[in-house]
Amino acid sequence: MALDDLKSAVPDYAKDLKLNLGSVIGNSDLPQQQLWGTVLACAIASRSPKVLRELEPEAKANLSAEAYTAAKSAAAIMGMNNVFYRTRHLLSDPEYGNLRAGLRMNVIGNPGVDKVDFELWSLAVSAINGCGMCLDSHEQVLRKAGVERETIQEAVKIASVLQAVGAVLDAEAVLAE
Repeated sequence: MALDDLKSAVPDYAKDLKLNLGSVIGNSDLPQQQLWGTVLACAIASRSPKVLRELEPEAKANLSAEAYTAAKSAAAIMGMNNVFYRTRHLLSDPEYGNLRAGLRMNVIGNPGVDKVDFELWSLAVSAINGCGMCLDSHEQVLRKAGVERETIQEAVKIASVLQAVGAVLDAEAVLAE
């Protein structure tokens, strides 16, 4: 199993990450599509080749073709939106908030999967990318759709662990050179 390979690659000094990796993915209560869509979107957002290489095959095996594409789409569109909206929020001039974005975001309106799943994946990617505006926006949509806070937190835990594991593995690869 790729998850086991990824866990075995985590060095001893990051044992907590190894344990958390096993629990947030291996023992998740999320439905399979939500779980593996979150894993795939976050693996992409982590920018870690090792994390993506190890987890993508299992994600692909556990997702329909539509969900697989939608999870990749969530990572792609949030990669753009998180930079744009985080910048708008961080600029001290509030007038930027009144300007038309003018960016295409059609996939958000028609992601090809259940809107709740896509919103959850978008929230998880936004956690990795650190966009407070996007986090708030996706969390509100999810809560209005009846998604429990525990489900939202589960996606954020996956995002945080995959991001940390990716950083550690990428650092170790550089140090091994």
